[in-house]
Amino acid sequence: MTALSEYQRLESPGLWRDLPEAQRRAVIVSFGDATLVISDDRSARALAHWSLPAVIRLNPGKRPALYAPGDEPGEELELTDDAMIAAIEKVHAIIEARRPHPGRLRNGLLAGSALLISALAVFWLPGALIAHAASVAPNAKRIAIGQAVLAELATVTGRPCSTPAGDKALEKLADRLGLGAVVVLPQALKGARQLPGGIAVMGRDLIVNNDSADVAVGHILAAEPGGPAEDPLLEVLRWAGVRASFRLLTTGNLPQDSLNGYGAALLAQRPSRLADDALLAGFSAAGVSATPYAYAIDPSGETVLGLIEADPFRGAPSPQPPLVDAEWVALQAICDG
Repeated sequence: MTALSEYQRLESPGLWRDLPEAQRRAVIVSFGDATLVISDDRSARALAHWSLPAVIRLNPGKRPALYAPGDEPGEELELTDDAMIAAIEKVHAIIEARRPHPGRLRNGLLAGSALLISALAVFWLPGALIAHAASVAPNAKRIAIGQAVLAELATVTGRPCSTPAGDKALEKLADRLGLGAVVVLPQALKGARQLPGGIAVMGRDLIVNNDSADVAVGHILAAEPGGPAEDPLLEVLRWAGVRASFRLLTTGNLPQDSLNGYGAALLAQRPSRLADDALLAGFSAAGVSATPYAYAIDPSGETVLGLIEADPFRGAPSPQPPLVDAEWVALQAICDG
């Protein structure tokens, strides 16, 4: 056989010795037509040619990778270059695939290879692993992660505001919007954020600077995920990384430090906003007028004309306000307790 075409010019440094008791020396390793060529790193003089099909891995799965030209003790090559190691392993995989496997053994190997490829595609490719971890997380775990994100946010904004009357108003607001919880933070967030587990957070600016709950409701609705690609848990796991996502899949928990810094990063992002059609559907389902929110984000109305003209209540007050006046006043004072 010949080496794969994409590796014809592949070279990497390595350490080589020609006898078990010999001292290792620095070499350059390169692909030949069907061999690994080992050359002196200074003079470029070829020191050895190893047949690629005969090369064996002495320590599978460990680093640095150790190779030998065959089963007999003697020469040994140490490699740390990921590309070279991957190339050798790929050549060996192709050789194994071309080797005849008659009868049940062949069928078993083919089935095993298919399962392995499927497993790698789902669990080991970074993007697929993270997406899979987000998609299978149970609601209880989503809520726990959302609360962990809220705690991380609090390190930047301060603890969530709370008073007995204000908390009751937030519970009513969450019920009205079909959310698990609505939380007010003492710092302005320039909008609202949706966290995993149906937790919505907003800054106190959305309640102290408005005459009713309609504007705050609009910001919460605008922050709702527009589809699977905007799943708040998916965003959290992308921040936490592949290893943390794998831990979540295998143990049901994220590493304790995997969310460090996520709160500041979340606040630095510009709040997302649903498309007008989806947002108007949310206003209609919540029974809230879209016009107060529209004018709150653009007093001129020019960039939000679609929301104003298609307001399900045509600019009139919400027939059933999310909060009555006494509840709204209590909510406005939630950060003063």
